[in-house]
Amino acid sequence: MATEYANKSTVAEIRERFDKDVERFANLDTGQQSTLDAPLTLELITSAAQAVNPAATTLLDLGCGAGNYSLKMLSKIPNLNCTLVDLSLPMLQKAQERVAAETTGNVQIIQSDMRELALEPEQYDIILAGAVLHHLRDDADWELVFGKLCKALKPGGSFWVSDLVSHEVEAVNGMFRSKYGDYLEGAGGAAYRDHVLAYIEKEDSPRPVSYQLELMQKVGFAKTEVLHKNLCFAAFGGVK
Repeated sequence: MATEYANKSTVAEIRERFDKDVERFANLDTGQQSTLDAPLTLELITSAAQAVNPAATTLLDLGCGAGNYSLKMLSKIPNLNCTLVDLSLPMLQKAQERVAAETTGNVQIIQSDMRELALEPEQYDIILAGAVLHHLRDDADWELVFGKLCKALKPGGSFWVSDLVSHEVEAVNGMFRSKYGDYLEGAGGAAYRDHVLAYIEKEDSPRPVSYQLELMQKVGFAKTEVLHKNLCFAAFGGVK
């Protein structure tokens, strides 16, 4: 891993943090407090997936957490066969319990680092990635994961992202970070702001929307779309 990422959280440290936080992430009100416009972006990416792939039968939920994205997708396209992927086994178990109760389709869980995930080609109609890609590190990581996700989609399938993002221009990046800090302080006070910004600095390495859209096109997506952006959070995707 590049020297610039040497002080970032390891995969094991990230897994441990999420293992301890299952119940919070199973609650949309408490689990998404630090994420701007989380209900809106969840609505938008699942609505876009429904619009592009209304006859979908297969869903891959990458970084599924406690299952909120799959549940929202099932509310729009019932009885999907769902593959749930996460680092955290407790998260997967909670997601499996919740998602299996809402679909007659098959529900498969896979505990894996997304970089090590083995996927069959042309297997999924829809792939959702909610607040997970920002854990990728160098360019090789990003291209590896985007490439395997594109290959795993059926022709015409779609990939939708809701995530923390950075910006191309450092001054703009700093401006948005400051405004996000103001939002966090308003939501939970100065101590909460400092706590969230500290774990972002330690754990996350987000990339700009522009970088990710260009990478989608590089690995084989035919079209890309930006659905929403607010400060350092965005919803966007691509169609194969």
